[in-house]
Amino acid sequence: MRSLRRGAQGSAARRDPAPSRLAYRLNRLALTPAVRRLVSTGLPLLGVALAGAVVIGDAGRREAMRDWSDELIETFQNRETFMVSGMQVGGASGPLAREIGALLGIRFPVSSFDLDLGEMQRTIAALDAVEAASLRVRPGGQLQIDVRERHPAIIWRSADGLELLDRRGHRVKTVEGREMRPDLPLMAGEGAGARTAEALELVATGALLSSRMRGLARIGDRRWDVILDRGQRILLPERNPVGALEQVIAMQQAQDLLGRDVVQVDMRMARRPTVRMQTGTAGELRKIKLSELGAD
Repeated sequence: MRSLRRGAQGSAARRDPAPSRLAYRLNRLALTPAVRRLVSTGLPLLGVALAGAVVIGDAGRREAMRDWSDELIETFQNRETFMVSGMQVGGASGPLAREIGALLGIRFPVSSFDLDLGEMQRTIAALDAVEAASLRVRPGGQLQIDVRERHPAIIWRSADGLELLDRRGHRVKTVEGREMRPDLPLMAGEGAGARTAEALELVATGALLSSRMRGLARIGDRRWDVILDRGQRILLPERNPVGALEQVIAMQQAQDLLGRDVVQVDMRMARRPTVRMQTGTAGELRKIKLSELGAD
């Protein structure tokens, strides 16, 4: 009886249900956050990466995947929702709108994904006649282009030909002849383009002489001459040319100075303005002080 009890006790000791030290440590390690993230996330990602490596490793599969991807993108981009069917240009004259259309050369319909609006905006803004431009695709598939057009204010005859300038002196376009824009004043001479604002102020000041004014000449890029018909010329000073022209206008209104046989009115010396008469009328080339004609 004693031997049986001892055998039973030894067997129970060998079947101790407590885990071994190694099993305990492995179980504790499996419960740590790092291992749990590795099992739940890392292993699936590793499996996907291995599968991708197997697929990509084959050239034929890579080509098939590329074709499938391109076809999927093209199908998405060419959906009717993203198609642009036409173009409208606002704020531009007819000739400028046609020039913009020809410059862009868009063949409609086209996907909005194929339109580089930024590059198109820079292309349009580079035109001489365009001061600013903006582009957007409107609902309904219309490309809307809004421009602020420069309007010519004066003609400049330079060494490069005849150019139309806006009020700021920016070139708008070139013209073949003066007769193409007879409604605009004319100026000529080196550096005149940079003095457009002053030239327009002189034109406005001399409005009384507009029917006789042929243009303005920039002399030595320093001062202006006002060119009138009948060969008459008004020489203006470097400083305050507008004030000098106003003085001549006052003389014209008071005494019809330019209605006489005057060849030239020299205002370059404000304190000693002079006129030059025609030789046939005066008998000789002589200078007459404007004060003798009644000026202050």
